[in-house]
Amino acid sequence: MLPFQRLSRLFNKACGDYTLLQDDDRVLVAVSGGKDSMLLARLMAERSRLHKPKIQVSAVHVVMDNITYDADEDYLRDYCHSLGIDLHIIHTRFDPSTDRRHTPCFLCSWYRRKAIFAYAANNGFTKIALGHHQDDFLITLLMNQTFEGSFSTMEPSMSMQHYPFTIIRPLCLVPEELLQEVAEEEGIRKMNKRCPYEHTTNRTKMKDIFRQLQDLNPEARFSLWKAWTKMLNDY
Repeated sequence: MLPFQRLSRLFNKACGDYTLLQDDDRVLVAVSGGKDSMLLARLMAERSRLHKPKIQVSAVHVVMDNITYDADEDYLRDYCHSLGIDLHIIHTRFDPSTDRRHTPCFLCSWYRRKAIFAYAANNGFTKIALGHHQDDFLITLLMNQTFEGSFSTMEPSMSMQHYPFTIIRPLCLVPEELLQEVAEEEGIRKMNKRCPYEHTTNRTKMKDIFRQLQDLNPEARFSLWKAWTKMLNDY
């Protein structure tokens, strides 16, 4: 099976297993410019051309005005146009000096999410699709165990208590390695990323530990995923 076919199969399995899409959904795909969100946009666009479920798809890109993160907006627009979906570009910013309790990475992510949430709520979207892959889920699981003392991670589908939409993560079954392979095969351009905090986070360090676990046991990802899904099903 070709890499994109494997990716598409895992994407469709996640959509079915976790009931991520329903008829008349209006889905907003958060596109950062990275391989994960770009491929998610393509998969969602292709899914929108099916009759069941019948969905509408648009994309949004957030520009954080006070963080140096180069994304070619013309390239993103052209890419989304080639998929037959609209791209909306919105701006926001944050001041890390106003909240010393959280890292700049946390604040950047939170303010990006707030901007997307506001845009989705104001424009009638029922779902926000995020490009978190299986490695993201498992690294978060390890981080929460290590720093929070909880066996928890992100969820494939999460209804928002104070917003009229649901967050979905249709790449939850996809290893990052497969996304990288497909991105290279598809010729997706790598964005220039120059975040000043990129290499100093606990997540980056935990990603290295996750690689070491896989070196120790090539089945580690499947064992961790099985343990988490069993706990989820038990509740």
